[in-house]
Amino acid sequence: MRKIIVYIATSADGYIARPDGNVDWLNSRRFAGDYGMRAFYRSIDTILWGRKTYDVALEFQKQGIKGAAFDPKVKNYIFSHHPPSSATPPVEFVTEAIPALARRLRATPGKDIWMMGGAGLIASFLDENEIDHFIIHVIPTLIGEGIPLIAARHLDVPLQLRSCRHYSDGVVRLHYSVLKPRHCLPSQLPPTLSRLAPAGTPPAA
Repeated sequence: MRKIIVYIATSADGYIARPDGNVDWLNSRRFAGDYGMRAFYRSIDTILWGRKTYDVALEFQKQGIKGAAFDPKVKNYIFSHHPPSSATPPVEFVTEAIPALARRLRATPGKDIWMMGGAGLIASFLDENEIDHFIIHVIPTLIGEGIPLIAARHLDVPLQLRSCRHYSDGVVRLHYSVLKPRHCLPSQLPPTLSRLAPAGTPPAA
């Protein structure tokens, strides 16, 4: 089944951009490596964008920044509460509920799906248990304040580390899989957790 993967860079203090969306700290010549991007890009054929991230990409295109154009060889879905009346391919605006869209995409034959972000869209997909992997490139730079990797939520999401790679320029690539929640009966919980189960919960068969 197709996987939905967050593939992203963060500062060492956990931000994906400055408060105004600026990512100038990513453009240092110190960090000019590929970091596995070409191989990852060959593994996907769909990109999910939040509206703010889409608008940032449009601004980059106006500035003539290399690589900012939308690739017509992949499907680009833009999530927006107020989509325009029409959109120019290769982008498609969607207002569909996240669970329904995720099921539809996973059921459609194809490659994996890149969750581009931003923070709000990542959080919304996590709320619906629709993120499978995080591949995070931690840049050895502190920016002090900014937009976090994930918008604030009262939610704990357990992760499993699949790999960790350190590059010579100090960048660290962390690959996590998201552990999907399982509903356990009290008798199936560890002893320290089973004591927290609500009274009257039936025992396992």
